[in-house]
Amino acid sequence: MPPPFSRNEYADRLTRVRQAMADKGFDLLVVGEPANVNWLTGYDAWSFYTPQVMVVGQDCNPTWIGREMDAGAAAFTTYLPADQVVSFPEDLVQQAQTHPAAFMGDWMAARGMDGQRIGYESDVYFLTPAAVGHLKAKLPNSTWSDCALLVNWQRLIKSPAEIAMLQQAAVIAGKAMQTAYDGVRPGVRQCDLMAEIIAAQVRGTPEFGGDMTALHPLVLAGEAASTAHPMWTDAPFEKDQTIAFELGGCRKRYNAGLARTAHLGKPPEALVTTAKAVGEGMDEVLNAMKSDVLCCDVHAAWQAVLDRYGLEKKSRIGYSIGVGYSPDWGEHTISFRPDDRTPLPENAVVHIILGMWMEGWGMELSETIHVRDRDAVCLTQFPRDVNVIDI
Repeated sequence: MPPPFSRNEYADRLTRVRQAMADKGFDLLVVGEPANVNWLTGYDAWSFYTPQVMVVGQDCNPTWIGREMDAGAAAFTTYLPADQVVSFPEDLVQQAQTHPAAFMGDWMAARGMDGQRIGYESDVYFLTPAAVGHLKAKLPNSTWSDCALLVNWQRLIKSPAEIAMLQQAAVIAGKAMQTAYDGVRPGVRQCDLMAEIIAAQVRGTPEFGGDMTALHPLVLAGEAASTAHPMWTDAPFEKDQTIAFELGGCRKRYNAGLARTAHLGKPPEALVTTAKAVGEGMDEVLNAMKSDVLCCDVHAAWQAVLDRYGLEKKSRIGYSIGVGYSPDWGEHTISFRPDDRTPLPENAVVHIILGMWMEGWGMELSETIHVRDRDAVCLTQFPRDVNVIDI
């Protein structure tokens, strides 16, 4: 199982990160976000629930440091040589009196990494305050500061190979949504349909298989659709329910989101009107989107449609998307909202999700979109109309 991209692809990513480090004044980075570790090297294993970092320096090669039993994954998911894969002993795992990050700090100190300007990711799920505290204690002469989303921002512009990977993820997303549409009927339990959806996500196509999406698939049925992220239950779908599916596809950890809405029976007027507004809003978003357009201006195109219909949506309408691990597939960089003045770069990929969570019901429509020089195109291809199922 070779890495998903070429050596040159990873070398280019490292060059971009090192340039960003130089611009920010960092000698070293301690990278704790699993998606960033993957993006930098291809490393892929469900190993991030124990301490795991990638050390990246101007004068040292990227080195993975993690649990001993997980080090073997580097041999078949990365191009890293053996001396760039460092494992801490198994007896350090979840011990009350010690911590693997102390081992990491000792390793760094032994290689002359103390006394440097070190950036660390302070706001990621898997690099804990305890781990950072141990690292700082072992390298007390270093200047430690938050490198924030330095690597994430380098991920924003996708290479042709990444676009191709996301196109495959989008195909899988369509397969998953078709499974949802084919199976949703009154009396079918939510959990049974979700089992089929997840199977479709993992099965992929005859040409390429899928991974589990970083954002777990969601089904929002009836009253539960009035909020954004409810979990499915074993309750059966019912006649006259509006059901939103927030699914997606994943290929080699690259995620494409896709949300659609179905209704069991005759749709109420509120759903018809809201769906019309949301569909027009998606058209306006796509018309507004191209390279160098500000994110807030894309949001303004959507807001103009809502204003015309007298509707309100308080949350952002989208974000950049790409490689990701649970619990989130967003890149934590750009967001589409009124105050985000970030210009869209060519070859960004974004997930626009127009969720409308109303009193006692809700609906969703989303697309994964490739931003190009003069336009934007949907990678996800699936009918946008509410799927009305006659009962």
